[in-house]
Amino acid sequence: MSLLLGVNVDHVATLRQSRYALLPDSPNAEPSPLEACQAAKAGGADSITIHVRGDRRHMQERDAFEIREKCSLPLNLEMGNTPEMLALALKLKPDFVCMVPETREEVTTEGGLDVAEFFEETRATVTALQEAGIRISLFIDPDLPQVEAASKTGAEMIELHTGAFANADGEGKIAELTRIKEAAIAGHGANLQVNAGHGLNYENLTQFLEVPHLTELNIGHSIVARSILVGFESAVREMRALMGRYPEA
Repeated sequence: MSLLLGVNVDHVATLRQSRYALLPDSPNAEPSPLEACQAAKAGGADSITIHVRGDRRHMQERDAFEIREKCSLPLNLEMGNTPEMLALALKLKPDFVCMVPETREEVTTEGGLDVAEFFEETRATVTALQEAGIRISLFIDPDLPQVEAASKTGAEMIELHTGAFANADGEGKIAELTRIKEAAIAGHGANLQVNAGHGLNYENLTQFLEVPHLTELNIGHSIVARSILVGFESAVREMRALMGRYPEA
């Protein structure tokens, strides 16, 4: 099976909110996250990822429900482990949930979920979502203790945080790639689906495709940035073409 692409459209909403956060019902509010989802589908995306944050800085609840209703691609909801977001997920019923750490101070998600430290809280939310028929991924740093803890929660998937790889250079980049490879091998050995994302782009993807046992990459910012120059559908299509170099198992 070829490597899957999940397209994160959060930053389409970021652009809209920069002008229309205080005018949510304006007929001029643009760009539309739903239209971005439809363009992503035309470009070859396999799923859509959105993150409704506690502070609603980009994606809004109405966006989530509109996308769920009107976009036929599978929906992946990123969420912090809070009662509010659990209630939203159970109402929205996305195909997948990716549990992520979340703080109001960060610009974007920085670092993975500490499953080992917050094991019981994580496992309880995993169980509640699975009982509603939702498959679960845990967004973790590529560390072996976190992979082991994630496996013990009963989650079906992990998403390896690739930010340190994306931000490194030289020998540091090679070291981070090795770390991710080891985590991917461990995750696969624990019968977890191994996904990855954060900071992957058109430049670093070729080197990243050395990582084994990957099922899906979730990519957002780089595609949104590229779309300004070539259009959203073309930006997704270009990313898909690069991912086509991944060796099939």
